[in-house]
Amino acid sequence: MEKKLFDILKERGYVKDLTHEREIIDLVNGEPFVFYLGIDPTADSLHIGHFFALTMFRWLQDFGHHGIILIGGATALIGDPTGKSDMRKMLSKEEVAHNKAEVKELVKRFVKTDGDNPAIIVDNADWICDKTYVDFMRDIGVHFNVNNMLSADCYKKRLENGGLTFLEMGYMLMQAFDFVHLNKEFGCKLQIGGSDQWGNILAGADLSRKIGFSEGKKIEPLFGFTCPLLIKADGEKMGKTASGTLWVSRDKTTPFDFFQAWMNSFDEDVERSLSFFTRMEISDIKKLCARDIREAKKILAFEVTKLVHGEEEAIKARQTAEELFSNKGISENMPSITISKDILDINIVDLLIETNLVSSKSEARRLIEQNGISLNQEKVKSVEQLVTSNDLQDSSVVIQKGKKIFLKVIFQ
Repeated sequence: MEKKLFDILKERGYVKDLTHEREIIDLVNGEPFVFYLGIDPTADSLHIGHFFALTMFRWLQDFGHHGIILIGGATALIGDPTGKSDMRKMLSKEEVAHNKAEVKELVKRFVKTDGDNPAIIVDNADWICDKTYVDFMRDIGVHFNVNNMLSADCYKKRLENGGLTFLEMGYMLMQAFDFVHLNKEFGCKLQIGGSDQWGNILAGADLSRKIGFSEGKKIEPLFGFTCPLLIKADGEKMGKTASGTLWVSRDKTTPFDFFQAWMNSFDEDVERSLSFFTRMEISDIKKLCARDIREAKKILAFEVTKLVHGEEEAIKARQTAEELFSNKGISENMPSITISKDILDINIVDLLIETNLVSSKSEARRLIEQNGISLNQEKVKSVEQLVTSNDLQDSSVVIQKGKKIFLKVIFQ
């Protein structure tokens, strides 16, 4: 018997919060309907959290449901306060416009925007930015109770730190209005997103009900469906690595670094990640993880890198990793950086700073004292060691930090 979509999503761990469980199960398993996922272009790339939500979007789309990607050109100008202890940096309109263009192109890698059942991409600036403040507050703000808003999780942390601004209070109103607008224009019935968006999703469903009541109309309920946040075994958000955020843009995270981030997953996280980011059968995933967790990590790293960067880059990243972690310690495609040869005869501590392998001289000294730094496969023994022309091999040196970080430094 063929599995129904909701059962697939539940088995794979996507189900966190549902506004109306029975109705949503019937909706997801039934005839095609319209749903949406919102992404705020607060950066010119997508991180792994966005990618996770997009895999959920793709499941729904592949089963025939009609998806809308909302790029938050208006909401990005405000900034979502959810989970933040301090106010987000305000972006200029020019920055948001640049980010929107980049994010739209990245989204097209993961969801179908042409062919059968294409997703549509919309921008909430098109229906929010032309509204006057007074009109928006009269039409939308009148339906929001401040006491209820302040009790929502999305505002709690900002409120506890005593810094919640009126600007940020407007975010929930805008996202709620998005849901109402998409329902009116496209018949959108369901909003999906990460569980950190639960309060905003509820606000949209509630706003629709209140507007209908004020106009004396019977409004069909709007539904919300969230997936869990990606939290690693150590309690940190997945996608946060030693070198920073795990982006899907190769200009921000190289395919090799992306591949290695998955190879370095905690053993406890591999089964869940394979469930989210591959279409492998759950029974096969469980058997693989129980039998050989190292092989499971290799499959995870390859499959997710292939999905994000393409098969050619995934093969190249895998080959690079195999070469680096063999006795060679070098690969043609290894991460590299080019710096001026004028700085030769540089102290190893200063070179580690120059190449951004460490954040401070004290970190560099500590790593060297703990035998954590190698130069051309030889342990660096002294913090006083100099890197000179005698160390160069084809105008470069290879620095290894710990067991897993390699960098070719090319002097030109």
